[in-house]
Amino acid sequence: MIEEIATAANSHFDAARGSHGWDHVERVVKLCEHIGPLEGCDMTVLRLAALLHDIGRHESDKANGSVCHAQLGAEMARKELEKATAEPDVVEAVAHCVATHRFRGGAEPASIEAKVLFDADKLDSVGAVGIGRAFLFAGEVGARLHDPHADHGSAESYSAEDTAHREYTVKLRHIKNRMLTQTGRAMAEARHRFMEEFFARLDAETRGDV
Repeated sequence: MIEEIATAANSHFDAARGSHGWDHVERVVKLCEHIGPLEGCDMTVLRLAALLHDIGRHESDKANGSVCHAQLGAEMARKELEKATAEPDVVEAVAHCVATHRFRGGAEPASIEAKVLFDADKLDSVGAVGIGRAFLFAGEVGARLHDPHADHGSAESYSAEDTAHREYTVKLRHIKNRMLTQTGRAMAEARHRFMEEFFARLDAETRGDV
């Protein structure tokens, strides 16, 4: 079933933006495969959830974020799993993981599999790869490089001010404090320190500091 779902999930990424492409999914799967056994997860549920967690992302991007890709993705995941004749308890367990993986979402991960997926998805948003993805997304929405004087709190999403530095300010720097598993917290600390140093230097260099 894992291979069948991987193929089905991949088909939803044909027109995906690079910042949330299939390579992101592959990294999240690998992170789940590292964290899951350490946290006592049902690895079938976790692998399926990791493969399916962003299948609603393209619709969200088309709507400039007005559609919650986690909630939409949970319904899409149910359909893909039912088509693959997954057991009902597996369908519901995976759908819960998908529905609760979003950082800005209101639903809280309850199962250990959902918590590990949440952490794995967030780990791919911080550190070196997180910085790269933040700039990639900023380019996709036409944002500028960085304005050291910008008020990130009032800047609009999907605008010229939706820069990588804004993403760091409003989201990425808070991720290490939102991790839900012991393994995830330890991994986030190192990635956070690297990211913190990078954005401090970016701020200084764009101000013209020498």
